[in-house]
Amino acid sequence: MIDMLAEVSPKINSAVVLFTYYNPIMARGVETFLADIKKAGAAGLVVPDLPLEETESLREKTKAAGIELVLLTTPTTPQERMGLISKAADGFVYLVSDTGVTGMRTKVADRVQGLLGMLREETDKPVAVGFGISGPEQAKQVSAWGADGVIVGSAIVRTLESAEKPEDGVAAVGELAASIKKAANEERVAA
Repeated sequence: MIDMLAEVSPKINSAVVLFTYYNPIMARGVETFLADIKKAGAAGLVVPDLPLEETESLREKTKAAGIELVLLTTPTTPQERMGLISKAADGFVYLVSDTGVTGMRTKVADRVQGLLGMLREETDKPVAVGFGISGPEQAKQVSAWGADGVIVGSAIVRTLESAEKPEDGVAAVGELAASIKKAANEERVAA
């Protein structure tokens, strides 16, 4: 993953935020991992299996390494805890849209609109919504509700897997990303 990041990061015009569990970080050594991903071009890090209470040491080390640690809130996170998570998060807050497993959905749950409202009461940091965002329709929907960004994972993986050749997969992901960006931006302009 880090070698791939080092190869592609000079070719893209946006910040890269890595998503990984804590075990690979521990196995490599926290400081070594952070130095390696920073050198490879990462700007941020999401570690979904690390609860807020366990992030203090990692937050200190990510700050020292110049990496933003993005924290997650979920549909079951009480509003007071959303505030604590938002305060501790660097860069933006990741709002998980569903309590199920990650993957593609045909619709984003309506309760996400209320969750975005609750988060807005707790923070002025940008909020990005993920889990179930698989196309322009969902991006437009959450943008209309006030999301500053969307996080797409499974749809990208599916697009890459369905391509016959790697270059076809990369081109298809580019088209998917462009359509999602266009829909989200159109909704922001209309709002």
